[in-house]
Amino acid sequence: MDVNRIKQIVEAALMAADEPLTAEKLVRLFKQGEVPIDELRQAVRDSLEMLAQECEGRGFELKKVASGYRFQVRQELSEWVSRLWEEKPGRYSRAFLETLALIAYKQPLTRADIEQVRGVAVSPNIIRTLMERNWIRIVGTRDTPGKPSLYGTTKEFLDYFNLAGLGDLPPLAEIRSLLEGDDGDDGGDGNGAGTTEGAAAEEAPDGDSGEMPGISVELSLPDPLQDEADAAQAESDPEHDESALRDNVVQLPGGRG
Repeated sequence: MDVNRIKQIVEAALMAADEPLTAEKLVRLFKQGEVPIDELRQAVRDSLEMLAQECEGRGFELKKVASGYRFQVRQELSEWVSRLWEEKPGRYSRAFLETLALIAYKQPLTRADIEQVRGVAVSPNIIRTLMERNWIRIVGTRDTPGKPSLYGTTKEFLDYFNLAGLGDLPPLAEIRSLLEGDDGDDGGDGNGAGTTEGAAAEEAPDGDSGEMPGISVELSLPDPLQDEADAAQAESDPEHDESALRDNVVQLPGGRG
């Protein structure tokens, strides 16, 4: 089988798949003996590189995320492509965004850890919504009384935000800037320290499905974020558009459309 044929098969599989495909999954599309295995693996890698190059200057790109490779609309074109759907995007509260950011940057951590940083009790709705979207999962328990659950992000979280790994997360300064920029929009009476926050968010369109194993890499979170969260604890949580989370929180190089 020639290289061009292999590239066509790889391209067709990526177009047909409803989830990212790893190079190994693409290799398994071929029957044993069709192509020598070493040659096949190299041909698949070469095909992926060629397809990525061929997407240059087009409206879509071949993107590598945590779960593998996929074709997707370029981020800069999402404003127009999104008009194909009349459904309004989901909206997330500031509490939701801060909780997700803390888990992403300081995982694994418990609900009590989040509350200690933010200065307010975390609503069960926030944790439930994050788990229902498969953005976080329980990765273990802490060896303390009560055995509290430790939370970490998933591959689906990375896939949704166009990240190949936790190392692709943006600098914390960008997230702090985003949250600070919304301080002036708070119009409620505010939540006092130790109170429970409101509902996490309206339901947003479902993301890609699939088994997403947890990521247990532990990251450090600078103290300034705690100071800023404490300063904001008396304010209510304004709602944010899902697109703001996707485009601003992680500063994506390319979007899913």
